[in-house]
Amino acid sequence: MKAVILPGYKKGYKVEELEEPKIGKDEVLVKVNKAALCYRDLLQIEGFYPKSKYPLILGHEMVGIIEKVGEDVREFKEGDRVTSMLFVPDWSCEYCKGGEEVYCKNRLIYAQELDGFFAEKAKLKANSLVRVPDGVSDDGAVIVPCVAAMVYRGLRKAGLKTGEVVLVTGASGGVGIHAIQVAKALGAKVIGVTSNENKAKIVSKFADYTIVGNKFSDEAKKIGDISIVIENTGTFTLEESLKCVRTGGKIIQIGNLDPSVTFNLRLGYLILKDISLMGHIGANKKDIEFTLNLVKEGKIRPVIGGEVSLEEFDKALELIKDKNRYGKILIKN
Repeated sequence: MKAVILPGYKKGYKVEELEEPKIGKDEVLVKVNKAALCYRDLLQIEGFYPKSKYPLILGHEMVGIIEKVGEDVREFKEGDRVTSMLFVPDWSCEYCKGGEEVYCKNRLIYAQELDGFFAEKAKLKANSLVRVPDGVSDDGAVIVPCVAAMVYRGLRKAGLKTGEVVLVTGASGGVGIHAIQVAKALGAKVIGVTSNENKAKIVSKFADYTIVGNKFSDEAKKIGDISIVIENTGTFTLEESLKCVRTGGKIIQIGNLDPSVTFNLRLGYLILKDISLMGHIGANKKDIEFTLNLVKEGKIRPVIGGEVSLEEFDKALELIKDKNRYGKILIKN
């Protein structure tokens, strides 16, 4: 089978032929229909995850069909269409027992400690799988675990209430364009902020209001009191996000497009405005199940900015680096 391999730390990537994975008693073999490229994959190639095991199959977002099941697997069978959490929890620590397995002390992360999904077939632990409901397309399923469900959990943590105003930075990107839809599905009014007029055309199809440019705080505050900012770009827009969020508001920090850049945080913005700055990543299984149903109901529509084969992985990286791109980039088999 073909797969995208990271041979070693900062040693680039290769598309290689590998043997089909052999599964254990608690694992399944999945024929990957589609996988999604994430900005994390680009950062991993560039060396921002030095503790990953190598060699490694890249990719942590997928949807596919189970071809084989291990002898101890009871909840799934051959032919089931599934996606997966981004990690394998132990389901026994206090966080797992409390329904917050995303904080599991012993979790193993796909495409870091375990091989990922940029491959024709993938080996997964059965206890990380989520069944995809009928009526949800492959495109709709693949954008859920790392994107839509993650945003849903962030808004749940932030205590979003119906009618509140949410601002989304990087609104045309793979996270942003779906974050708009999740927030609207939960009853928010949404402002989408993007960098140019071409991408604004896409954003305006989903957001209630669209702002173009990195200096957006003054215009945003004229629209209404912004309770929550979903911050997808990081240092490029964080100061404006701090300026525009209302007193007592919250910023959900998801994106960090350039981890090498530091940010001088003015503590006065946090203290005097009583702002909560929340780092956020990941989703629990129940978040994924809930969000898959939002897709089934048509409240979230996958926005795909490009689709390439495994052999064209170079092209996928070019697309994700393109400043004019929008939506998610998919890898198809």
